[in-house]
Amino acid sequence: MYCNERLVIMDADGTTIDAFDAITETFEAHDMSIGDIARFQKRRNIFKYLGGIKELPKNLRKQLNAEKRIAVLDTLTQVYRQSARLYEGMDELLNQLIDHPGIRVGVVTRNITLEPELTLQQLYRRNGVNVSGLDFVVHLPQKEQKLNAFKTLRESFKINPAKAYACGDEKRDYVAAIGTGMHPFMVSYGFESFERLTDKIGVPAELISRQPLDLKRRILHALDLLQDLQNGSVK
Repeated sequence: MYCNERLVIMDADGTTIDAFDAITETFEAHDMSIGDIARFQKRRNIFKYLGGIKELPKNLRKQLNAEKRIAVLDTLTQVYRQSARLYEGMDELLNQLIDHPGIRVGVVTRNITLEPELTLQQLYRRNGVNVSGLDFVVHLPQKEQKLNAFKTLRESFKINPAKAYACGDEKRDYVAAIGTGMHPFMVSYGFESFERLTDKIGVPAELISRQPLDLKRRILHALDLLQDLQNGSVK
């Protein structure tokens, strides 16, 4: 038996958190370069963090041994905790969902910082999010699929799949949402471009938000909360 609540699963990096700027700041601190956002979005998996043809040789030299890689990871963690930002409107969106009765909301992420759950809680809190009101913050190992986590959360809250939503910026976010019967909200300002999402992955263009504020409005509209935005209750 389902309850009458709704569920919103948010992604962290590239959906609510401006991960590209955080990675850029980290790389620059170690005399490396990640390249621009357009080329970053074209790279696959691990190559996103090694740079493109222009940056790869220098970046590899800077990360040849474990000690240097640990130093980079430590810097990334500190950047996330001390200076990384949310995309425009994401603090208001999360707080609106947290404050609304009948909506379960939280974060499922593969973030690669040290102690990622603590790191993300600090980042969200520093950016004005009422972290204590989140129903869950779940960190998954890189090799673990989100599908099982989505299904476990939905079933634990006894949510009807038709009232469940998942937001993300990559193929695995889309596959996990579809695979668990949830409605996917996809964005193209994070780790994947609009062209790759549509042409390579097969995400319908109608499901993709190109800007953070577009995602905010789309979610509020789907949850019948857009009137609050129009009345000024949501900034």
